[in-house]
Amino acid sequence: MKHTITLIPGDGIGPEVTGAVVLILERAGLDVEWEPHLAGVAALERYGEPLPEELLDSIRRNRVALKGPVTTPVGGGFTSVNVGLRKALELFANLRPVWNVPSVSSRYEHVDLVIVRENTEDLYAGLEHEVVPGVVESLKIITATASMRIARFAYDYARARGRKRVTAVHKANIMKMSDGLFLESVRKVAVEYPDIQSDDRIVDAACMHLVMNPTQFDVLLLPNLYGDIVSDLCAGLVGGLGVVPAANLGAGIGVFEAVHGSAPDIAGRNVANPIALLLSAVLMLKHIHEGAIADRITAALAEVLGERQVRTRDLGGTASTTEFADAVSRRVT
Repeated sequence: MKHTITLIPGDGIGPEVTGAVVLILERAGLDVEWEPHLAGVAALERYGEPLPEELLDSIRRNRVALKGPVTTPVGGGFTSVNVGLRKALELFANLRPVWNVPSVSSRYEHVDLVIVRENTEDLYAGLEHEVVPGVVESLKIITATASMRIARFAYDYARARGRKRVTAVHKANIMKMSDGLFLESVRKVAVEYPDIQSDDRIVDAACMHLVMNPTQFDVLLLPNLYGDIVSDLCAGLVGGLGVVPAANLGAGIGVFEAVHGSAPDIAGRNVANPIALLLSAVLMLKHIHEGAIADRITAALAEVLGERQVRTRDLGGTASTTEFADAVSRRVT
């Protein structure tokens, strides 16, 4: 089956890692027509806006996109392209599977957990204003509708993949109304899934338990801000953001992305690690029912890493981005 997929190369190292992943996908036999579109700094320079409507239209039409990292200015400049995509396309679920990539050193072994993060509200709604000079107020928005929707996504995901437990993470002991509503909503959904164990943890305690023993968790379900922080923490358990995938999912639409930064300091030097975007592409392949190709790529990646001969410098090697992509693609064909 031929697929038409929106391709967002991104900023900084984005075009390099995206090109590497496209090479592997095509050599693996994916029948695809790419629709490339700019976002972020490159789009701002060309179109005067970081998230052009043409890009959104392409994703709405194709229903699937592969996205490289996009720069988000700190403390000023344009608003986050990632947040804008999620809002515009109603990508309410952020999915971050975290597992030990074969032959990649990490502090823990046997990690296999999934972070499900609500993607549309909470403090990430970006509702801020200056009350008086020197005083800024940010509004935390939690709704029963969005909380129950993400809870149902998490439990459906757990059931479909044979997961045994969903842990809701919150701060309802302090934010009794907002996080209390999130927790109450999750509990209402949980009773519909008697085959799945349910529990909850306060977010600070959850972080402590994750770094003590991450293998005790299965599926973690979190509001937006906690989900962003905890998913990066979990990436650190298995080697960092360079080796974990991510997906943003809505009603029939999926945007699959690398969640690490655009790393402008090494852009154009052909040294970036493409594994995170490659594993995100593996999630994409399964989403579009190309599981056989996904499995071949996963096996090829494990083989290359296991031989320890071809690795990018962040993994202790000397290979370039293109050399690493070529090594994986030669194993997958």
